[in-house]
Amino acid sequence: MRKGHNGNKAHRGATAARAVVVRSFVSLVTFLSVVTLAAPASAELVFFNTGRTMSVKAHRVEGESVVLELRNGGEMAFASSLVERFTPDEVPYPEPEAEVAPAPAPPQAEVTAGPFSEIIERVSAEQHVSSKLVRAVIQVESAYNVRARSSKGAMGLMQLMPATARQYDVADPYDPAANIEGGIKHLKSLLQRLPVALALAAYNAGEAAVQRFNGIPPYAETRNYVSRILAIANR
Repeated sequence: MRKGHNGNKAHRGATAARAVVVRSFVSLVTFLSVVTLAAPASAELVFFNTGRTMSVKAHRVEGESVVLELRNGGEMAFASSLVERFTPDEVPYPEPEAEVAPAPAPPQAEVTAGPFSEIIERVSAEQHVSSKLVRAVIQVESAYNVRARSSKGAMGLMQLMPATARQYDVADPYDPAANIEGGIKHLKSLLQRLPVALALAAYNAGEAAVQRFNGIPPYAETRNYVSRILAIANR
């Protein structure tokens, strides 16, 4: 049926109105995606109204600011007015692998192998003195040299002074078993009265010197001696 002039005019008006509504809806969606910003994507390009672009991991809106989550960690905040739009970034950016902490090394058993191990372990156990500490003392005193003798007259593995050897009935200070037994007994007697560091200082410089200075004597040799032994014993 042929429409009249007024009918055609009304039809064209309805079509134009629908077109305006569609365009308005599209514009609104675009506006909301730019101004209120879409949900963060795993990879995004940021277009600033200055013409600059930037690839980011994600973004979020906080009040009137846009917070950009950077790919290498950290964040940057900009005023929303500076951002023109966001688009998905088509370039793949694999996530860095999470660092995995190395598994803790299994606890190491106390080392008992070495020169005169049987004597050291047996006498240390009998006297309730750490065998590791005894080994450290022997290492620093004589480096396991049975025939070692100092300029002051200290003898053998644990460098017993003549008076100390007599005190513990060590007939032959150069006999490894006798020397180790006398040295451990002397070390035990010091440990019973003094903390470990002061007992070692007394073993080196004499108990009288430790008492006189009320601590480790200010002798470079003694201070170095105590430090070396503790470092070896605590390995």
